[in-house]
Amino acid sequence: MSSVKGYIRQRGGKNSWQLQIYTGTGPDGKPLRHYETVRGSKGDARRVLHEKLVNLEKGVPVPSGNLTVGEHLHNWLQGYVKTRCSLRTLDGYQSIVEHHLIPALGHLKLKRLNTQDIQGYYAKARERLSARTVHHHHRVLSQALKYAVRQGLLGRNPAELVDPPSPRGKTMRTLTPGEVKALLEKARDSYYYPLIYMAVSTGLRQAELLGLRWRDVDDLGLSISVSQVLYKRRGVTQLKEPKTSRSRRRVKMTPKLAEFLRDYRAERESLYWQLGKPLALDSLVFTSTAFQPMNPGNLSRTFSTLAKEAGLPGVRFHDLRHTFASLSLLQGVHPKIISEALGHSSVAFTMDVYSHIIAGMQDDAMARLNEVLPEGFSRKLTAK
Repeated sequence: MSSVKGYIRQRGGKNSWQLQIYTGTGPDGKPLRHYETVRGSKGDARRVLHEKLVNLEKGVPVPSGNLTVGEHLHNWLQGYVKTRCSLRTLDGYQSIVEHHLIPALGHLKLKRLNTQDIQGYYAKARERLSARTVHHHHRVLSQALKYAVRQGLLGRNPAELVDPPSPRGKTMRTLTPGEVKALLEKARDSYYYPLIYMAVSTGLRQAELLGLRWRDVDDLGLSISVSQVLYKRRGVTQLKEPKTSRSRRRVKMTPKLAEFLRDYRAERESLYWQLGKPLALDSLVFTSTAFQPMNPGNLSRTFSTLAKEAGLPGVRFHDLRHTFASLSLLQGVHPKIISEALGHSSVAFTMDVYSHIIAGMQDDAMARLNEVLPEGFSRKLTAK
């Protein structure tokens, strides 16, 4: 028979219950007890007690009563996120933890954190933050608490029982062929024109374009290899490998883009020669005017200004990626080809992101089917 036993008693109010769990005896022969308060109905308390007893039977220890949520979040960042995620991801998580989660929840004991505490934080955060931002806080907190469960610090993840704010889907902005033409006309004399033209012609991410080297460009084979990306972290630009194997890929390019890049490379070689330095294969395709890695922030700000002057206010550089995908779909390119070009995790993801465009193509698809299928004929039926 198991030595693990538990009891429930009402304490401190109508919806407050104390769990008493006996886990055996200590070295001195005295019984070991674990006390925990659960707020809610008696049924809620029974479920929590059952989960803890099951976990204890499986060898999961009772969490320490002294560890706070803030201490656990710090341990999670340093012991898990820092060793398994990119520095960019670590920075993002750390900002959320230090500026939002710890100020609101960090003082609470980890083992006493409950759904009411978390739901209350979300409600208060929504007074000043968007639903999408608070939903991201929920994902970070849930991951940290999931780690606590795996470490045996919690019997269950209370964030999984909370309903976070539902973010509104962002309206995807894509440009029509006429708008693309207007944008490129406005950017023609800009230093960033080659980058903008290549972005709308390939669908590559900004970081992928800024990390592109001349050795990655095969203008004869009409292909581009994505092998490194450029990010700016804490004011310093950094080159690194793509995040996933899907992101590390070879994509095809149009003959027009290949011809453009040949001319652009000739211009860059001439400029480098005038400065007494060769254009090496490992030289970046797009650099600042000082031949240093380009600042992503400067690119985004300049592009925003150019788009506004072209009559396209609110259009972001990233929208060129969406434009590439939407124009490709409208030209009948298979979604799998587009998914591979974009470096998406799956074709299903691509179909989901651009479902509104695909839905709008049904009329055209039926019109094409109408052209190849013969007309039907009706038979006169007589009653027998």
